Amino acid sequence: MPAKTGDQYIERLKKANNNVYVNGKRVDDVTEHPAFKNVVRSMAKLYDRQFEKEEKMLYPSPTTGEKVGKTFMVPTSIDELIERREAIMEWQSITHGFMGRSPDYLNADVMMMGPAASFFSEGDPKFAENARNYAEYARENDLSLTHTLIHPQVNRAKAVSEQRDRNVALHLVKKTEEGIVVDGIRLLATQGAITDELLVFPSTVKKSGEKDDPYALAFAIPNNTPGLKFLCREPFYMGEHSYDYPLSSQFEEGDAIVSFENVLVPWDRVFILENSSLCNRYFRETNAVVHMAHQVVAKDIAKTEFLLGVVLLLMESIGIEGFQHVQDKGTEIKLVLETMKSHLYRAEHHAQLDRWGVMTPDYEALDAARNWYPRMYPRLAEIVRILGASGLMGLPTYNDFTNEEIGPLLHRAMQGKQIDGFERVQLFRLAWDMTMSAFGSRQTHYEYYFFGDPVRMGMAYFENFDKEPYKQRVKEYLQQLNSSKPYYIRT
Repeated sequence: MPAKTGDQYIERLKKANNNVYVNGKRVDDVTEHPAFKNVVRSMAKLYDRQFEKEEKMLYPSPTTGEKVGKTFMVPTSIDELIERREAIMEWQSITHGFMGRSPDYLNADVMMMGPAASFFSEGDPKFAENARNYAEYARENDLSLTHTLIHPQVNRAKAVSEQRDRNVALHLVKKTEEGIVVDGIRLLATQGAITDELLVFPSTVKKSGEKDDPYALAFAIPNNTPGLKFLCREPFYMGEHSYDYPLSSQFEEGDAIVSFENVLVPWDRVFILENSSLCNRYFRETNAVVHMAHQVVAKDIAKTEFLLGVVLLLMESIGIEGFQHVQDKGTEIKLVLETMKSHLYRAEHHAQLDRWGVMTPDYEALDAARNWYPRMYPRLAEIVRILGASGLMGLPTYNDFTNEEIGPLLHRAMQGKQIDGFERVQLFRLAWDMTMSAFGSRQTHYEYYFFGDPVRMGMAYFENFDKEPYKQRVKEYLQQLNSSKPYYIRT
């Protein structure tokens, strides 16, 4: 089937009956469970938007000619690259950046598995064919995807192969005629309960050595594969009304530990097997990480725009917009926003065709942005908390306002400068849910670790950028002053 609608997305989830556990119980139907039903409907809105904005969201399949999602499109020009990003922004206009793993994120990864398929042939020629076929299958069936990248946090001072329990991490058990059998645990599948398929790939940051080859795997399987379980963390939204939880009621994606119990992965779904070198090089050499970073920067811009809007309304609601320190904090947010927009502009307008024939954004701009934003987002959340002050603490609920005895009292007590009590509390609950609720705290934590440990990312960034031009400039300047050296040390 080509691009799917929201109803088709929901029906597919019902039929799959993925093996999902939450609060110690197996979930019978994620589309109706209180922890997932609202985010499922938010996901459905994304798929419906494809048909509401067909000219922006869909394009003819290169295989069948039917309309498929443009977030899968392989761009071959700067105009197509921008078109693809505009499709991404259509989805971000619904989530406002608060769904970190909306489908466009992993679609960017899968997109590159087609043109860069020959990369996988280093492990086995058939793996290249698998990658090419899977990229087409995902596009033609408009798959929703989750992924898992890292091993359990048992003892980070040791490699996986050196752990006391070496089998706790996902590893190869055996090879059979039908495929490979894998067993163990992987972290941390966001949207694991509400997607079609699972991508198992190596970490984008943490590298492996040859001793870890049994753990060096990349493959894709349906989420309802026998032996596969999604063990979800405690849900951050179990409320009754979206007034009380304006964001978490819509975008609480959920995160899951993934358990593999002797799971059979068919050979045609294997991309990398027992090859730590390929795992270490995959994201960068295929440029998958570049296109994923392109989506993330677009998401970050949408999120910062929304956060700025909340702050501006909050200022006005209680009459603090005229104070210098308040305006300065608004300026901080605006500077972050414009800096991210500049990174995106440079990335797109300096894009070039890579060796796979794909128009690829300037990675230097995106790499700077993806290293910088995680360090800035905690400050943005802090600004919201500072400006909201005690107003973010004593917040009535929707039920409080509907109570005939205390509702009128609260409506009067919570009024703002030019806004009534009910509306001001709604705005402040939005600011609270953005930064202080369990959902809001996760957003801050999630952004900080979005691509991995920021310190480790910073080390990789420092190691990889070309330092010579900067050093050479200083050397040349100093050489101009050589004539002032004492005669006995001149050369």
